[in-house]
Amino acid sequence: MAENNREKISPFDNIKIDTSSMFQRYRVAAINFVPEKWNKAHNARTLEWFFSQAARKKCDIAVAPEGILEGYIFSDVTWHRERERFFYDIAEPIDGRYIKHFQKIAKKLKISLCFGFARRQNDEIFNSAIFIDCAGKICGLYNKLTEGTHPRWKFLKQGTKIRAFDTPFGRCGILICSDRWYPIIARTLVLDGAQFLLIPTYGSKNKTQNKTVLARARENGVPVVQANVGANLIISKGEVVAYEYGKNKITTAFIEIPVKPSQEAVKLCEHEFLKSQKIMHRRWYATMKKRLTAGKPTKDEMKHFISDELFEKLKNSKWGEALIKWKPEF
Repeated sequence: MAENNREKISPFDNIKIDTSSMFQRYRVAAINFVPEKWNKAHNARTLEWFFSQAARKKCDIAVAPEGILEGYIFSDVTWHRERERFFYDIAEPIDGRYIKHFQKIAKKLKISLCFGFARRQNDEIFNSAIFIDCAGKICGLYNKLTEGTHPRWKFLKQGTKIRAFDTPFGRCGILICSDRWYPIIARTLVLDGAQFLLIPTYGSKNKTQNKTVLARARENGVPVVQANVGANLIISKGEVVAYEYGKNKITTAFIEIPVKPSQEAVKLCEHEFLKSQKIMHRRWYATMKKRLTAGKPTKDEMKHFISDELFEKLKNSKWGEALIKWKPEF
């Protein structure tokens, strides 16, 4: 549920306005724990517990890391090819038992969920992430685009589409781990209407990656929630609003999701400002009247004063035309 959000109209005016015409405010959670390789049941049980804790904190959306369901075993299979055939057994289809289980969990807990998993589709496996809303509906599915692979490796397929999708909170875009390093991927999602970005990750946790995620948020003017094994990062309005380093963490914060551009939104914002404009002007004039009466301009105002002598000179020269060899053409 969107939170009521009243903020000062500016740093200089003690007037609060309803910012829901500009942003919708939601509480989100980035969660992480170290999954056990190939132990799908254990990881699912742990993931369910973390999601339940996020729901207890009254979060609207909870995001978990990349490959959290099966433990991110792409590298393990790449180096132990004899395990490839077993990968197809543990990889989850979109209509599989575990996905259906988390659809029920989302509905039961009344929270929207996003997490990464190895997804089996026919004879191919993708590094995917899913978004399930609080009614248990699958709103979106995303396949990692930048996975290092080979055309013949069907157990490590790359995505071929960059699309946002509709959610109860607006349009959402997902990136997975290394996708965050590519500005064009995030930008494509936002050009497709994404109003917020989610990044399930199982990768680097250094300052450079934090700056990279912050850059994606600032470049596109949207909030970002990243859940990384060992570090959670939440960004809203171009600033880090929550960051936690370490494993087994639930990090919560509010994000401000921009309202979708429309003429209706324009009119609401305009109306909200104009309601305050008369109050601002009345207060400004009361302050100015006191200064005018006292004859005490501020230093900043005095920077814009000119002498009477210079004023007369400019007035008598047609405001500078007679002083230089230049005239406007018309």
